Amino acid sequence: MSTVNTMRAISQDVLGGPEVLKEVELERPAPRANEVLVRVRAAGVNPTDWKHRATGAFLGEPPFVLGWDASGVVEAVGVGVAHLRPGDEVFGMLPYPFGHGSHAEYVAGPARAFVPKPAGIDHTQAGALPLVSLTAWQALVERAGVRPGQRVLIHAAAGGVGHVAVQIAKSLGAYVIGTASAPKHDFLRGIGVDEAIDYRTTDFTEAVRDVEVVLDTLGGETSVRSLRVVRPGGVVVSILPVGTDAFPREAERLGVRAVRMLVDADQHGMRAIADLVESGGLRATIAGTFPLAGAAEAHALGGTGRTTGKLVLLVD
Repeated sequence: MSTVNTMRAISQDVLGGPEVLKEVELERPAPRANEVLVRVRAAGVNPTDWKHRATGAFLGEPPFVLGWDASGVVEAVGVGVAHLRPGDEVFGMLPYPFGHGSHAEYVAGPARAFVPKPAGIDHTQAGALPLVSLTAWQALVERAGVRPGQRVLIHAAAGGVGHVAVQIAKSLGAYVIGTASAPKHDFLRGIGVDEAIDYRTTDFTEAVRDVEVVLDTLGGETSVRSLRVVRPGGVVVSILPVGTDAFPREAERLGVRAVRMLVDADQHGMRAIADLVESGGLRATIAGTFPLAGAAEAHALGGTGRTTGKLVLLVD
């Protein structure tokens, strides 16, 4: 049971499967200058969480508390914070990758990582959105510059990033092609996909031609093969920043752009996402919710790769 100076959090002492995640009691952080302390009400679980749990990735060896998404209530503000105050409902993404720690009762982070939570959505919805929405926004708007009428191919369009990217691309006026297994095609049409491709039975390089933009959420060979369906001058944006030199080499040969990116905490992007939510143009599909103590179960389900939408930890 946490006390006034401590909090519950999900931590791990070793790398491994979901079973390494344990609920622990840690000292509650205090906000430094230009930081806020947020009492977490909901926090999304993303593929980067289970990858870090298993491999350490950017963070190296544990112990660490994972989680980059957070929706909650400002508990305290550090010196210099002017746009937020205690009691404000906020949501945002902690700086990726080294600002992790939202899978806990409280998290301290840069005040500019957070914006007011739209009044029309609850904390579950708000906790699901930040990382996937910022990823899609930065890929489609900032890296690809999607414009009305352009053809956009989104891989794994029913996944966490994918289903949000579909809605953002549609809000930009794009014609959207999405890949997913056939049972998910009705879902894709429901969120605005104009053309759905069953990746299990159809080679997308034969079914798709002359798109201006590809959002690659899969990496590996998909990155390189995606270059073949892009018209000259177009772009493939991969949200997996590592891979072979074949990706940029093939892009140069074909006269298209190849971009690898990592999502970055950004108040301007979060405000744009909040505006889109408030206008009714963006909503996360919740694949499942779990109490904080159920983090291992959430990781196990997410690791199957079969979920539609987002998994969220709820912290009461």
